Amino acid sequence: MLEHFKSHINKFVKVDDDEFIQILSYFKRQTVKKKQNLLVEGQICKVNYFVLQGLLRKFFVNKKGGEQTTEFALENWWMTETFSYLNSTPTEFYIQAVEATELLSIHQDAYNDLLDAHPAMERYFRRVYQKAYAAAQMRVKFIYEHSREDLYHHFRNNQPAFLQRVPQYLIASFLGVTPEYLSEIRKKRFS
Repeated sequence: MLEHFKSHINKFVKVDDDEFIQILSYFKRQTVKKKQNLLVEGQICKVNYFVLQGLLRKFFVNKKGGEQTTEFALENWWMTETFSYLNSTPTEFYIQAVEATELLSIHQDAYNDLLDAHPAMERYFRRVYQKAYAAAQMRVKFIYEHSREDLYHHFRNNQPAFLQRVPQYLIASFLGVTPEYLSEIRKKRFS
């Protein structure tokens, strides 16, 4: 699985085997159980997670007490609560494992040391964040321009791996619909 991490890095910047071993020394490998929280509302986020195997989600609890999923991360994706991480402020989000998950985690202090010691990783993270920011912009555009039904079909066509792994109630939460409405959308497709 660590080879997947190296391949991911090398999609953005090139690091040789020796540098990769040094880079790995800044990370901790951890396993989390299904539904285990890595971050809860009110904590200060000090860790960035890279998914080696498994699936994470980020969510908040809305005013009605419902969980609103804002983001998923599966293999070779990063997840953190960026605002809290950068500003050392309490978060309003949770990060939770959707399934048993193998992670590489990097604490904020180790992250800063990594960037100082390995300039290639600064370029790597800049490119990763640029790509993530662009994807977030497109998601916002889709939310404003399309119906929830269109969003589901877009999600189904562009992220089919999620549909196989993510429970329907979490997909509904991500799309901002009720599980019942999502069920109606799915029935229309087959009728």
